[in-house]
Amino acid sequence: MTSVDPKALAEFRAGIRKRYTDDEILEQLRACAAALGRSPTMREFNAHAGSTVHPQTVIERFGSWNEAKRKAGLVPRRFATRDELLQCLRVLGDRIGRVPTSKDIDEHRGLVPSKSLYWHTFGSLTKALREAGFDVPVGEERLERAIEQGVAMARRLGRLPKFADWRDERRSDSQLLTEWQVYRMFDARRGAWATFQYLVRERLLEKGVEVAPDGTVYV
Repeated sequence: MTSVDPKALAEFRAGIRKRYTDDEILEQLRACAAALGRSPTMREFNAHAGSTVHPQTVIERFGSWNEAKRKAGLVPRRFATRDELLQCLRVLGDRIGRVPTSKDIDEHRGLVPSKSLYWHTFGSLTKALREAGFDVPVGEERLERAIEQGVAMARRLGRLPKFADWRDERRSDSQLLTEWQVYRMFDARRGAWATFQYLVRERLLEKGVEVAPDGTVYV
């Protein structure tokens, strides 16, 4: 049996690894990510036409696959740090031009880690968004904002807004809470929207605006 000199083998392996500089490996990771539109897995990197480095070489060079991706400026998809998760939300917000929703995260998988990771790390998506610097109302603050938005909408429509009115206006105004966010403030029970309309009417009356029994608003 042919003997293998451990020292010579180690030197040989080191020489093989030195065929690629750290920068060359990282650039291949970035190129693969750019082609995929997301941070690549080892399998995706290995299958990418532009990748000439084996994933195991990447791991041996940088200590782990995720550490290599961090060095390349990419975010690990399952083991992102708290700061990395927050930065992903900011990038997504810049891309879509508004506060990201749970649905946005689902639609941009790859750019942003899974929403379950946000819930596991921050306790809720709302807490993550607020920590990332987004203006996300909670509790009484959210209800107060919804009522004021409802007042403004009622003035424009000349009547108390219906569920469908809110849905239609939300399509053209991303700053509005969604119709379902408003609905769920009242535990989504029967008559939830009527309860919201009542609160909007009371606020209009406080402002001196006349509201007829059928919901017509006189401005």
